[in-house]
Amino acid sequence: MYEDLQSEVERIWEDRSLLAAEESKRTIREVIDLLDKGLVRTAEPAAEGGRWQVNEWVKKAVLLYFPIQAMTVAEVGMMEYHDKMALKTGYEKSGVRVVPPAVARYGAYLAPGVVMMPSYVNIGARVGEGTMVDTWATVGSCAQIGSYVHLSGGVGIGGVLEPVQAAPVIVEDHCFIGSRCIVVEGAHIGREAVLGANVVITGSTRIIDVSGPEPVRYKGYVPPRSVVIPGTYAKEFPAGTFGVPCALIIGQRKASTDTKTTLNDALRTFGVPV
Repeated sequence: MYEDLQSEVERIWEDRSLLAAEESKRTIREVIDLLDKGLVRTAEPAAEGGRWQVNEWVKKAVLLYFPIQAMTVAEVGMMEYHDKMALKTGYEKSGVRVVPPAVARYGAYLAPGVVMMPSYVNIGARVGEGTMVDTWATVGSCAQIGSYVHLSGGVGIGGVLEPVQAAPVIVEDHCFIGSRCIVVEGAHIGREAVLGANVVITGSTRIIDVSGPEPVRYKGYVPPRSVVIPGTYAKEFPAGTFGVPCALIIGQRKASTDTKTTLNDALRTFGVPV
């Protein structure tokens, strides 16, 4: 649908001198406007196999947007800001609830029914319908957050712009991400997964399914409906054996469990104190 726009972005990416032209600036700003409206995205589900594809040309447009923006001063009452990027507007029309002092940058898409408590969503990110971004949670650049997700207080969802081929963090529909969890480096959280408080998932974190007779190991990926808590595994160092952080899959959400089940209820199913 946007092949001509994509071709123009690629041309500007290869020859940055073109950024001086007003036509090039309009092209880049058009892509950011499409991002803001949810008509294009930095990554999306592939046609089959549960895989995701990165739309590199859209990420390139985001990177090209920064140098064409001028620094400006904005004032909100006694508070002053100095930045290149505009903030998102039109929340009432979009059906999005935003509690002061929550901030989303222009170029982030918030679907109808999103609730932002005092939190932050960066450019290029996409937050799906009915998702709660709770207090002091952050959604980094280009992160893809599904519908009816709960990002609990203090959750840190990492961003990624470079390299342009790198996948962003993906949190699929109906996930519950517990308080103070960190999900970064393009980690992928499968649909309806539950992460207990303080779980850290990076691209290299060992994720160990201990719910069966033998451990099953993953890296950077939490399978759908998994219930995950923080854990450690023993590792040998020159100074001795020490516990290294990991994430433990202790079971699966029950088929009978409503997708709105709270984190506490999901963990209590497995006898985990909360």
